[in-house]
Amino acid sequence: MLKSLFLTALALVIALGGGAGSVWLALDSDFEFDTIEVGDWTAFPTRGTPDADPYSKARFSRTADLLLGRGEGLTFTAKRDSNGFPLSGACSYRLEGPTPPARFWTLYARDEDGRVIDMPGNRAAALHSYAVLRQEDQTIITRVSAHPQPGNWLPVKTGEFLLVLSLYDTAISSSSRIGEVVLPRIVREACDG
Repeated sequence: MLKSLFLTALALVIALGGGAGSVWLALDSDFEFDTIEVGDWTAFPTRGTPDADPYSKARFSRTADLLLGRGEGLTFTAKRDSNGFPLSGACSYRLEGPTPPARFWTLYARDEDGRVIDMPGNRAAALHSYAVLRQEDQTIITRVSAHPQPGNWLPVKTGEFLLVLSLYDTAISSSSRIGEVVLPRIVREACDG
């Protein structure tokens, strides 16, 4: 009697613990179905749409982000540089290359907890397509660093972060040729210490 009660309790603990653990793992992971990777960047075109998988819908409900619909645009995120190292505020980076055709785009940084990085002095830690310097061939070079940089500079704080590039009113958001898009490379230039 005591043995069967113990085995029943053990089975319940394993079932509840395993179930809760798998849900936590699924909601905290970056895996989603229909993920598109373009160089250093990752996009989730079905995120926030009725076509999204159940885990993506649950993750969206937890974060309460405002996502773009399929016809509104597409958001790319990057957590690593072109060498595969995590992005860190202790390092300086150079984003170089073309931006896809879009009516408007924004580039900003989020901290490791997913919050938008705010800078002292009400300085916006973001860039947008109407206020960047372009090269003669219409590509951009942007510096991402905790220290002031010449030209296009996106300030970040120390600690790990991720970059978010949102393209608004772009044809690639509903195109099957999204894998042919070229996005800026994230090149690590130097690190403190």
